[in-house]
Amino acid sequence: MNDFFRLESLVMQFGGLTAVNDFSISIEPGELVGLIGPNGAGKTTVFNMITGFLTPTSGRVLWQGEDITGLPVHQITARGIARTFQNIRLFTDMTVLENVMVSFHHKIRSRFWKAMLGMPSHGREEQRIREEAYGFLQELNLAHLADEKAGSLAYGQQRRLEIARALATYPKLLLLDEPAAGMNPQETMELAGLVREIRKRHGLTIFLIEHDMKFVMGLCERIKVLDYGISIAEGTPEEIQTNPDVIKAYLGEPKHA
Repeated sequence: MNDFFRLESLVMQFGGLTAVNDFSISIEPGELVGLIGPNGAGKTTVFNMITGFLTPTSGRVLWQGEDITGLPVHQITARGIARTFQNIRLFTDMTVLENVMVSFHHKIRSRFWKAMLGMPSHGREEQRIREEAYGFLQELNLAHLADEKAGSLAYGQQRRLEIARALATYPKLLLLDEPAAGMNPQETMELAGLVREIRKRHGLTIFLIEHDMKFVMGLCERIKVLDYGISIAEGTPEEIQTNPDVIKAYLGEPKHA
């Protein structure tokens, strides 16, 4: 049985509504797995249960042999799970570089925060963090924008900045919630290449939600499909594209002459 990352029979209820029902998946180290489904299918709810933003009604989140169900967000991040968000969450009045530097908070000492607040500090640690943060910007093709305000970036650039911030927590598992949302075809193609590169460079396991079918089918090795909170299919991109239940629920009813 896989002890790296496993979700066991997750259920999330809000009052009388069951948003996710009996969701299970096992992901091996190094895999790139997609989670797709119509709007409201429960995909982001799954991510929220994994990362501590929601505590499941029942079921378990197992990470490297440990039950982390319901742990606080910061404890899950410290264990090596990072995420981006469907709705971008940046410090828009801070620079692009500062946004990434802030993500080092879980692994640095208080003197860095004194530096960020303009208080006396040891400059060497701040410089080290600045250099590491700049390196993540280089990986996401954002280094030339390091001194710009995050709020001034184009939408696709803000999406990439969120990924850079997540990488700065040095995760083993990276959850990407609709990373290509709002991007044009050229930006989406470039993002797919960047995701492949960071996965290889950092030895990441990636679990992503996405509505862009071309992006998902070309990037993921395995795909899970949710519909009304219920898993209806799992398989390779080729298997998912020809699955009748998926075609009906997500890709549209097959057309007959």
